[in-house]
Amino acid sequence: MKQITDISSLRNEIDNWRQAGESVALVPTMGSLHKGHMNLVSLAHEHAERVVVSIFVNPTQFRPGEDFAEYPRTLATDARRLARAGADILFAPSSEEIYPEGTEQMTTVSVKALSEIFCGAARPGHFDGVTSVVCRLFNMVAPDVAVFGQKDYQQLVILRRMASDLHIPVNIIAGQTQREKNGLALSSRNQYLSKEEQKAAPTIYWALADCRQQLLDGQRDLDRLEAEGLDRLHAAGLDPEFFAIRKASDLSPPKADSQHLVVLTAARLGAARLIDNVLVEL
Repeated sequence: MKQITDISSLRNEIDNWRQAGESVALVPTMGSLHKGHMNLVSLAHEHAERVVVSIFVNPTQFRPGEDFAEYPRTLATDARRLARAGADILFAPSSEEIYPEGTEQMTTVSVKALSEIFCGAARPGHFDGVTSVVCRLFNMVAPDVAVFGQKDYQQLVILRRMASDLHIPVNIIAGQTQREKNGLALSSRNQYLSKEEQKAAPTIYWALADCRQQLLDGQRDLDRLEAEGLDRLHAAGLDPEFFAIRKASDLSPPKADSQHLVVLTAARLGAARLIDNVLVEL
């Protein structure tokens, strides 16, 4: 595996692959890699002959007062894990490489409406930072396939809309959420949880799973199901921001005949902000 920090060297390597007729997958990450990320790398190998994994803690998707400075940075350990997983390139650029003119007056890519609900309402500007950096990574790598985790479901929907609207020829694939045995979705931010908070945190998944089961059993009072989900999280000591049932395709409110749904939630617990979701096929 090659570790590259500059765009020119990255493009030279990818050009060589292209000349050999090889397909390319990109797995964008912020590092502090865990089993969920490794699953994305494995999935990338299934869809392309070459795999680029980027590690970049993107400053533009953090709001003032959030955990940008504290976000775990474990590049040496991450590199060893990626080498064992068979990644071809670890692209670990500096902020100056990604944003050569700085971030104050940078070109921003924004997906309106979708970026302003749910997590976007709780973290204004967050998704503009995500789409702006991912669009840049797409331009640098020009991947055939890009792999993202399903846990960040709103992000997944937004990035698919961005690629469609901007006519970026990339197939965006979702990797299944990886969980602890107790149901808690793997996240780099789980390390912020105290031992007591780790006991309460799995409630977020079980509330989602119970809502999914009620939907499968024929319950269609969505307002009641959402209220029950919020109450369950409150009772477990979490501070939920939302608990919502939406169409899986575009996060719009479901219609009576909607068959593909997602139940998604975000909640704060101590220093951690936890997000999770489950898909429902009716």
